[in-house]
Amino acid sequence: MGLLIAAALGVGSVLGAPLVLTGVGFTAAGIAAGSLAATMMSSSAIASGGGVVAGSLVALAQSAGAAGLAITTKAGIAATGAALSLLV
Repeated sequence: MGLLIAAALGVGSVLGAPLVLTGVGFTAAGIAAGSLAATMMSSSAIASGGGVVAGSLVALAQSAGAAGLAITTKAGIAATGAALSLLV
């Protein structure tokens, strides 16, 4: 039963990740005005002196929001979700 729950949570995590990204403002059309993503981008730009640093959380989230998640990222999300369910 625990493995079934782990598998379900792993799959649910992969399916939910794009919904969460869009929900906080990382969309295919760019960062949504007035969203949490916009606030994160503004803070990141201020901290770095004017731009978003390549490889930062904001840059990675926007990339995933715009282009989708790579298969390796999906595998990592699924494994993390499954592992977390086994710890509970």
